[in-house]
Amino acid sequence: MRLKNERIRGGSFLLSSVSLDHLFIPEDLTDEHRMIGRMTSDFIEGEVVPNDQEIERQHFEVTVELLRQAGELGLLGADVPERYGGAGLDKISSAVITESMVRGSSFALTLGAHVGIGTLPIVLFGTEDQKQKYLPYLATGKKFAAYCLTEPSSGSDALGAKTVAELNEAGTHYILNGSKQYITNAGFADVFIVYAKVKGEKFTAFIVEREFPGLDTGPEEKKMGIKGSSTRPLILENCMVPVENVLGEVGNGHVIAFNILNIGRYKLAIGCVGTSKWVIELSAKYAKERKQFGKSIADFPLIQKKLAEMAVLTFATESMVYRTAGLMEEALASINQSNQDFGKQIAEAIEEYALECSINKVFASEALDFISDEGVQIHGGYGYIQDYKIERIYRDSRVNRIFEGTNEINRLLIPATLIKRAMKGKLPLMAAVQGLQKELVAYMPSLLEYDGPLAKEEAMVDAAKKIFLLISGTALVKHQQGLEDEQELLESIANTIITIFAMESCLLRTKKCLERNDPTRLKEEMTQVFIYDAFHQLEQTARTALASLEEGDRLQTQLSILKKLTRFTPCNTVQLKRSIARKILETEKYLA
Repeated sequence: MRLKNERIRGGSFLLSSVSLDHLFIPEDLTDEHRMIGRMTSDFIEGEVVPNDQEIERQHFEVTVELLRQAGELGLLGADVPERYGGAGLDKISSAVITESMVRGSSFALTLGAHVGIGTLPIVLFGTEDQKQKYLPYLATGKKFAAYCLTEPSSGSDALGAKTVAELNEAGTHYILNGSKQYITNAGFADVFIVYAKVKGEKFTAFIVEREFPGLDTGPEEKKMGIKGSSTRPLILENCMVPVENVLGEVGNGHVIAFNILNIGRYKLAIGCVGTSKWVIELSAKYAKERKQFGKSIADFPLIQKKLAEMAVLTFATESMVYRTAGLMEEALASINQSNQDFGKQIAEAIEEYALECSINKVFASEALDFISDEGVQIHGGYGYIQDYKIERIYRDSRVNRIFEGTNEINRLLIPATLIKRAMKGKLPLMAAVQGLQKELVAYMPSLLEYDGPLAKEEAMVDAAKKIFLLISGTALVKHQQGLEDEQELLESIANTIITIFAMESCLLRTKKCLERNDPTRLKEEMTQVFIYDAFHQLEQTARTALASLEEGDRLQTQLSILKKLTRFTPCNTVQLKRSIARKILETEKYLA
């Protein structure tokens, strides 16, 4: 899959319109993509689900055998080039596999950690010798991988790691000492991607094999959710690692760590999409079956409202995630991995969309938490009982807001990344801020004529971008270099950016379907609901941010500008949500 014309810059959606030629949407999935999704779902339903209880009880011999079966089907090698034993699929196929895998619960996490953060560092940054040595085994399920970054004293602050590496006198091995915490797959992994500081300073990645002397693991952690996955500490006591097992360059471990985390963030979001659809299916079926006061609870408007809001959030998440997957595919597919500096090119390509990856992670994980919580509520008392799948989904979903950098850290990263890109001249942020005043003079949304489907919603997205410029511009002028200390304000800016990306992703997806004369009525309804509800929240966020920035007459001036930007007649979202719910209940599953 290749997109047309010039590549989109990361973060540019805030400052300019987006051509539909650059947009990948779920409706663009090919027959091959759908076939891969069905194969994955069939494997989960036929092989993993029957072994669910054994997996949940941490019978890892069952997990390992199922991973090997997945390897035989090619499900472990989607991101591994064919010459190293993988399938060499595009990033869209990889996304489809990730979404389709989620009904395997803990097994999905286990597999995802192996193929993603475990294997991808070698795929993307390994030397030719390292790829030939490890990838054929990792892609086929003969060996399994784990990723070791977190330490007892450093979680989101990855560069605060205390694990050290010293070169021995012979210059043949690095001696690693330290410990890692919360390592997924540690109970049975054969290969560990470990980060340590050479001479206590140079943050570096290493490929460490289980059989290397000095490597051990601690006991399994007792977790709230994802109980069937292995989570243990990794202990390194004079662990001897050959010098040829340095991954990338000494001192450049941060490049690998941060970019693998970026990929991990958007892959986590993809998994949240699949789980959200699953919750809607379980909840719709239960709502139709459950009788109260002489009728099905699906007939109650407040239950319908819940189902509609769950579907709308899923639609937004799905639109954002596949939009980002398309951007990642375009960026990575253009790189020739036989080039000498391919590692640098890959890092630059992934970093280009670091902003979007963080946006996806935050939005998707919080959307799933809301959706799974509402799923429990629809199930009532039964939702609190372990016999019902929704109870486990609710527990399992909670960790997503912690994985791959907490949502708080990602919210700080979003504006920081944007400002950094602007300072490097990659985005004309300050020029847009300076041009805002001129735009506002002639801007009168109440006088605009909305001609055509979703024209008003398009104007609202445009207004949201102006609100972002108003807040961020005021913040930059007032705080300048001190802005990084104003975390509440940065949170407001991040929330505004996240909301804009979500609103626009819904809008563009539906517009692209309209252009192709695809059936769109349900998409239009969900787009309208999401944009109106999100825009209202964005207005409140903006008021809070402006109140923290200004006071007196200056605050009143800013609030009058905000009022001008938010002067849109509301639509009847009550009826729209009822219409959406009816369609969901008719089919007993998520639709778009």
